[in-house]
Amino acid sequence: MDRGLTMGGDFYADRLARLQAYLRRKKIEALLVSQPHNRRYLSGYTAPDHGIQETSGFLLIPCEGQPYLLTDSRFTLQAEDEAPLYRVELYAKGLINLLERLQKKIGFRTLAFESDYLLHSTFIRLAGFCAGNDLVLHPVSGLVEQMRVIKDEHELRLLRQSTALNEKVFQSVHRTIEPGMTEREIALAIDLTMREMGAEGPSFDTIVAFGTNAARPHAVPTDRELQAGDLVMIDMGLVFRGYCSDMTRTFVFGKPDQTYIDRHRLVRQAMLAGIGAIRAGVTGAAVDRAARQVLADGGYGNAFGHGLGHGVGIAVHEEPRLSPRWRKQLHAGMVVTVEPGLYLADWGGIRLENMVVVTEEGCEVLNRDTTGLDL
Repeated sequence: MDRGLTMGGDFYADRLARLQAYLRRKKIEALLVSQPHNRRYLSGYTAPDHGIQETSGFLLIPCEGQPYLLTDSRFTLQAEDEAPLYRVELYAKGLINLLERLQKKIGFRTLAFESDYLLHSTFIRLAGFCAGNDLVLHPVSGLVEQMRVIKDEHELRLLRQSTALNEKVFQSVHRTIEPGMTEREIALAIDLTMREMGAEGPSFDTIVAFGTNAARPHAVPTDRELQAGDLVMIDMGLVFRGYCSDMTRTFVFGKPDQTYIDRHRLVRQAMLAGIGAIRAGVTGAAVDRAARQVLADGGYGNAFGHGLGHGVGIAVHEEPRLSPRWRKQLHAGMVVTVEPGLYLADWGGIRLENMVVVTEEGCEVLNRDTTGLDL
């Protein structure tokens, strides 16, 4: 375990200070944090939620002074160990009962909540509590997420390590692939190897698709068996010390034919065009357009339906986005995927994906693996 993540490192104190300064500027006296990635980003508390209906806790952060981690008895020791900057309080009689007690202690009159991640039933109880105590309930959206967009050096180090470990897992499993293996068997081998090599687990459901199954961008592994000449798409990522990786490789098991080679080279050119367009100041839409144009010029414009990429950090899908609709500018320190693809229902699909860090002058490609990239 990285003790820097569990012993209240300076980066947690800095994040908390920046958030509290923002709350003061906006005249918000307290914020209730329910989104699990935001909770971990601000405190170091790693307990996951088992669905939005079964939370492992909340953060209650006043605009100044002591922050609180609200949870139940299942997580007391973990919370105290992982979030030493926070006072741990248990809601044995429910969240609202505890909030009422803490409100009297702290004295906040304005309470913000994350409107993008809160059950409606919880909101109703929260609204009743605020109305009954003459408090102002204030919805916020994307507040902590915007803090997470620009990665600091600590985060970039972990993202580089996560990417390197993801590639190590891929290379290990890639060497074992042989005819007769199923998509499901390879996906399970990847997930197991991740954990054996030190990952917390996959950052999303691993995708392994053979042949025509690869025409589905988010294919679910099946019992289809690998045959010589099949194309193989593997999209995989892992969580390492809280930070995610995401990589896609497509290759042929055996000797590729010219059709595959031509299409693979086109997707590769699109990925390079996207990477070449990235730098601070350009929009996500402009980067997407640079890659999409390559596929369109090659006659496959209609075969690429999804956006070019997305942000990666403590969550595997976060801001910014590389898509036709993302008009915001990129900034140095953002980390994004670049993953063009083409998908043909009667043939299959090819997607290639690397992660990059946006810099002032361009970008840093985090991936070193070149499997299938040298056709």
